[in-house]
Amino acid sequence: MDFSFSDDQIMFQEAMRDFLANECPPEVVRAAWENDSGRTNGLWAALVEMGVVGMTAPESAGGLGMDETDLVLLLEEAGRAALPEPLLEHTAVGIPTLAAAGGPVAEAWLERAASGEAILGAGTDQGYAVGAATCDLVFLIGEQVRAVPVDEATLVEHRSVDGSRRLFEVDGEAVVIDTDPALAFDRAAAAAAAQCVGVAQYLLDATVEYVAQRYQFGKPVGSYQAVKHHLANAALKIEFARPAARHAAWCIAVGDPDRSRDVSLAKALASEAVDLASRTALQCHGAIGYTYEYDLHLWMKRGWALSAAWGDAAWHRNRIAVALGI
Repeated sequence: MDFSFSDDQIMFQEAMRDFLANECPPEVVRAAWENDSGRTNGLWAALVEMGVVGMTAPESAGGLGMDETDLVLLLEEAGRAALPEPLLEHTAVGIPTLAAAGGPVAEAWLERAASGEAILGAGTDQGYAVGAATCDLVFLIGEQVRAVPVDEATLVEHRSVDGSRRLFEVDGEAVVIDTDPALAFDRAAAAAAAQCVGVAQYLLDATVEYVAQRYQFGKPVGSYQAVKHHLANAALKIEFARPAARHAAWCIAVGDPDRSRDVSLAKALASEAVDLASRTALQCHGAIGYTYEYDLHLWMKRGWALSAAWGDAAWHRNRIAVALGI
């Protein structure tokens, strides 16, 4: 069995990386923290133009008909750039949930979501939905999947550690969607795992670059063995998490019977990887890493938020234990 990515998938990833490097630099992420929406100006429309936003929608609805194995590499790049747009909620969760459910709700929303005209949000029915104030339809996932039109809902904002991930409690008249809530949850957890890997890789790369340039006692900080050990440990965590996250995407795409177990493995490893990468980056940067003006905190806080989103490492390890009958 061949799990390698195709040339087209790799090219799409590279195009996404180049695009975000140009259009979503740190100053754009920082601006999203400080504006009214927590999002960017014009970036969503550009992602629609690239085909990213509607890529998981069926071709009959105006999408590209792609699946989770096509999307996972782009989610990693979104994490690497700390993209302040609802790619996880809209493209990874909302559109596939609508497409699988069918019925009146899909008829009303799927084509609009595929075109990027309508924005989909997602959250658990026991938690908060990210960016709900800028969405048109929010899915609340629990024992059922419920769809709540935002213009008919009451939103209560709650403080988030990540200023570009605005959290909202959503209360409104909901329609129950005829779809598997466990699958919807797994889509969200697997997408969060992929973004965690991207955030962790950025933190590691930025820290390696910093310690190569920062001198202490006439030598680069990165030349000291203790610093190398910290960075190596973070790199090892990321290298274990990345294939697990990509495998989780494959499990969802093919309907693997052990899907939930392997999604939990991916999310547990990815949450631990981004937690360690954040701590390592902060320790190796030293005092400057604590300052609000320095960009490092934008990625650390995104990593901490994603690490806990859709189940933290401990929650997913317990889920694995239950799946194994332990």
